[in-house]
Amino acid sequence: MAFLSQVIYVDSVEEVLDFYYQAFGFNTNHISDDAEYGELVTGSVKLAFATHPHAQSYFKQGYIRAHPKQPALGFELRFSCHNLVESYDKAVLAGAEPLCPPTKKDAQHYAYVRAIEGTLVCLVED
Repeated sequence: MAFLSQVIYVDSVEEVLDFYYQAFGFNTNHISDDAEYGELVTGSVKLAFATHPHAQSYFKQGYIRAHPKQPALGFELRFSCHNLVESYDKAVLAGAEPLCPPTKKDAQHYAYVRAIEGTLVCLVED
């Protein structure tokens, strides 16, 4: 078994793909013709987004939607970067909510922001 992808359900796939490009520099790998599903170029594990109606077409059970005005869901995305301060500032300028400015703890440099759809993102300097 292998971990293939992380799909986050959102209101607007195009808006979120644009945000992830502006904030973190990830290019779009694929977007469906109806803009109900899209993927970013992130390496071996895909980061994808789908609209809530798209998700509900696959399963009828409810779920807790990520939303920037509600408490964050219990997971985070982690991205490595070469310049933590620059990456953090770029994400905040693109519209990410600043949560924890660049910090050093136990030889690890990291920062936290919240993406426009409500997902927690940890930036880690490599």
